Amino acid sequence: QVQLVESGGGLAQDGDSLRLSCAASGRTYSTFSRYSWGWFRQAPGKEREFVAAIRWSGDAPIYADSVKGRFAISGDSARNMIYLEMNNLKPEDTAVYYCAAMIKGLQDLTIGRLYHYWGQGTQVTVSS
Repeated sequence: QVQLVESGGGLAQDGDSLRLSCAASGRTYSTFSRYSWGWFRQAPGKEREFVAAIRWSGDAPIYADSVKGRFAISGDSARNMIYLEMNNLKPEDTAVYYCAAMIKGLQDLTIGRLYHYWGQGTQVTVSS
């Protein structure tokens, strides 16, 4: 089992930056690199959507078109942490953001149902 806890959400204004963190615990120790990691978000009244992901193999991260060039995903295996750096935030980025882990991550990282573990989410609200 892997437990994921997100933090770093909050209120921001148009153009601001926020950094989300995801702390992984459980069976991640010594196997952190065997997981692929993703960030998803869900706005009120909308379906959950893919934001960013990083594969265990070290391939280049992938991003949704809506955040490309503004968001950056990274991982710190020594601390079992996953980060989402969000720059130039826009009101349409308002959502609950979720961290997710996929064992091995050989499949499509943009598909949420393929992930094995999820955090509880952290709210990000961007005002204009």
